[in-house]
Amino acid sequence: MARCTTNEAIALFLNRLVLRSSLGDAERAAVLDLARVSEIDDVERDFVRVGDRLSHACLVVDGMVARFAQIQDGARSFVALHIPGDLADLFSVVEPNVTWALHALCPTRILRIPHHTLRELVERYPALGMAFWRDTITDANILAQWTVNIGRKDALASVAHLLAEMATRHQANGLGSEKEYPFPITQADLADAVALTPVHLNRVLKRLREDNIAVKEANSVRILDFQRLAYLGEFDPAYLQLARDDRT
Repeated sequence: MARCTTNEAIALFLNRLVLRSSLGDAERAAVLDLARVSEIDDVERDFVRVGDRLSHACLVVDGMVARFAQIQDGARSFVALHIPGDLADLFSVVEPNVTWALHALCPTRILRIPHHTLRELVERYPALGMAFWRDTITDANILAQWTVNIGRKDALASVAHLLAEMATRHQANGLGSEKEYPFPITQADLADAVALTPVHLNRVLKRLREDNIAVKEANSVRILDFQRLAYLGEFDPAYLQLARDDRT
């Protein structure tokens, strides 16, 4: 799949907002104009660290980003994966002191959007404030669901749920489908996302492949039977809030 441009990534972010919030022409134009006041940066590995104090939020333009926590012995646990169009730390606008770090899982481009610009947008367009708020709620929903996956589901269900979630999120933004989507993550990093050892994860992926349900390729995932995958993972996309109701 072709790499996203800055303007395309901003448009993907706007699409993410309007999936959940009603925005008028003025609000939409203001979001699209964010590219003009932001800085693009190529990042690898950790690019936001615990203890940092941020003056910007990070929009994923291209690549993939993990949000993670780390304990003293260096072990990490991923708590979210971010794809192009995700503003990975929108919450930092109101809490700039970093407690969740961000890690580029592959060569990744980030658009750094100044906090003051986002605050000014909210002051000028209250509807955007509600849209931003709703977006952070969705991120919190994902974190809660991941906690259930790791704490209460077996390894097969946890992996199946994650693969189904990523398929649904990619499809919602036009970046993939329920049959295939880009997934440039190593098995070691994927193991950190589901709290498994790489060896145990490899067994789960092998079973999904042999049962003709899903195949993890080097930089993508092919799903052969989405319904079975969703069933195994007990996946219900409601927590992703991908459909707007009568909210404003």
